[in-house]
Amino acid sequence: MENERQPRKRDIAALRKKAASLPRSPGVYIMRDASGKIIYVGKSRSLRDRVSSYFHGAHDVKTEKMASSVADFSFITCDTEMEAFAMENSLIKQHTPRYNIKLKDAKSYPYIKVSVKDEYPRITMTRKRAADGSLYFGPYSSTSTVYPVISSLEKTFGIPSCRKSFPEDIGRGRPCVNYQIRRCLGVCAGRVSPEEYREVIDAAVSVLRGDTAEVERKLTRDMEKFSEELQFESAARCRDTLAALRKLREKQKTVGSPDVECDVIGFCTASMTEANHDSVSVYYIRGGCVSDSEHFLFDDRALTAPDGDIPPEESPLASFVAGLYRTREYIPKEILLSFELSEDDTTEIEAFLASLCGHKVTLRTPKRGASKYLCDMVVSDARSHTESKVTKTRAAEKTLATLSSLLSLEVYPERIEAYDISNLGSEHITAGMVVAVGGAMKKSEYRTFSIKGLKNPDDYASMRETLLRRVSHIEPNAAEGIGREPDLILLDGGAGHVSVVREALDEAGFGYIPVFGMVKDDFHKTRTLISPEGECDISKQENVFRFIYGLQEEVHRFTIGRMKKAKRKTLRTSSLEKIPGIGPAKAKALLAHFKKLDAIRSANKEQLLSAPGIGARDADAILAFFGDEKKGKAK
Repeated sequence: MENERQPRKRDIAALRKKAASLPRSPGVYIMRDASGKIIYVGKSRSLRDRVSSYFHGAHDVKTEKMASSVADFSFITCDTEMEAFAMENSLIKQHTPRYNIKLKDAKSYPYIKVSVKDEYPRITMTRKRAADGSLYFGPYSSTSTVYPVISSLEKTFGIPSCRKSFPEDIGRGRPCVNYQIRRCLGVCAGRVSPEEYREVIDAAVSVLRGDTAEVERKLTRDMEKFSEELQFESAARCRDTLAALRKLREKQKTVGSPDVECDVIGFCTASMTEANHDSVSVYYIRGGCVSDSEHFLFDDRALTAPDGDIPPEESPLASFVAGLYRTREYIPKEILLSFELSEDDTTEIEAFLASLCGHKVTLRTPKRGASKYLCDMVVSDARSHTESKVTKTRAAEKTLATLSSLLSLEVYPERIEAYDISNLGSEHITAGMVVAVGGAMKKSEYRTFSIKGLKNPDDYASMRETLLRRVSHIEPNAAEGIGREPDLILLDGGAGHVSVVREALDEAGFGYIPVFGMVKDDFHKTRTLISPEGECDISKQENVFRFIYGLQEEVHRFTIGRMKKAKRKTLRTSSLEKIPGIGPAKAKALLAHFKKLDAIRSANKEQLLSAPGIGARDADAILAFFGDEKKGKAK
């Protein structure tokens, strides 16, 4: 069981004594700082030897920084190394400690979902896996990878891309243009039986699994069979699908024969580039083609092998490989590495991955041949991404340094927040905040503020309320997020906006934060940055001009988008409230259930009754309302 102690101030002698009393058995150790917060989780086949090593001898920079922050630690003993490995991964996922290598959490990865339990399965993107009998493929690195894959499958196999629900919508309305140009099988027209549609979905699933060769062989056989039986329309469909499938393969980067299926992990050390970062690229190869790739950049050489005083089983690279597959749906039988792991690490990770996927997994570091070429290619890719990152970072640093000089700022503007106000009449007055950190937009920290209580639109009052609400979230020493203090505030407005906001910040005790207005010229381009002290012309500094102009356009786009979204939602709800017996609560429940107003409009009584809180009388009223609406349009 876990040995818990209250966190205390760092006492190196006490830590060494406690470490020396640990058992020499497999287990997991949990490092905490003086506040009791978990900052690192590790595992070892010998707890005493591993934990003691942190408090003796010299270490690399990252390990030394972590070890110097440890005020206390606890541990969990395990019966086997395998159990310790699984426990470590579970605790890292649960606590996301500061000094552990951070990989994207499972909930943020996109997946491709195939609803095979449905009579007419659909292929969609989702970020949430559920035990609903569907097939899930991924996770993929981003939606920019997922959506093109789904689109290609829909075009290749004629799978419907519309929002219609089958079989409910079969025969309701004419087929869309996709059917006319042979990009859809026409399920809505009743031209395809469930059995025929199931064969198409099975083929798409095979492609997602990387088995395109088998699909091509089957299509060829079917085409020849239909031709012999004089079923020329079916033969032509097979021919077109085959051609589209081959075209799809041509778009993918082919790196091997069709039977090659593996993952390749390439490691680029900081010494290979001008950066002070380690980086990793991963290629996921299916059917001889790169189906997806991921790139990881780590601060402070986080993956560089530690010094010799740390046991080999604690290699950060080994932890990275294990953590990479903690959230992946599919693990191939072979994983190629550009780097060497110890024999113990390799055996341990292979066993851990096998326990996740249910089949044998081999980790291999090739020395020659096609596999070595693949590893070298992925290492080169990691290097390219690192160098690109370095170039962008240097350019951003130069831009921010120039901006700081132009505005005579006392603090380098690492975090910049820009604000805009948007409204339609007196309703839905919305303030938007966009954030740039280190010169790059950070969309995860964008925020909107709904302004309430104003009878008439008032930009000054809205901006004042927004900034007062914003600074109320600031926390002392917060390193990131809404709690972090901005180094510079930019407003989409003139001197009046700046004056009002400065006065509000003074009242709140944040008057030292610099505030400037972004003023546009007659061509709607950012001309100057303005403050009560005067204007700063940025038009002659191209890098600063582009950066500020981009910020102003982004905050404008974001704010208007959120305001329009709120307006559309209200319009949909208010139109439903015109129906007798449907109030705000039921209108909201209907929209939450059906997602779109059109779906409610076309629903039958049985479907309406499936919505929460909707009874027979409500369903009849809805049907009558939209029926009358259609009659009115016809007149």
